[in-house]
Amino acid sequence: MKPFSNALPENLKPLFWSYNFENLDREKDKRLIVIQIINYGNWSQWKWLVDNYRREEVKRIIESIPAASFRLGAFKLISSLLTIKKLSDAPRGSR
Repeated sequence: MKPFSNALPENLKPLFWSYNFENLDREKDKRLIVIQIINYGNWSQWKWLVDNYRREEVKRIIESIPAASFRLGAFKLISSLLTIKKLSDAPRGSR
């Protein structure tokens, strides 16, 4: 049996153009991974996100992130798919 790896699959690499992809960790960088995949990922990358973190965990993470972190169109679609009603509010300038 192959040991579990915290490394991300190569098909996600284009979504992390401004990060050191090889150093990203599934658990430690979970919040960043969710934001980048929701904002810039395609359907198969979104599916990977939900399959690997589970629907309720992804929903919980998204709900804890300030709304300004998401592109509006991407948020509308994911909120519809995961039935997310509201995001965390961040004070102006806290981003």
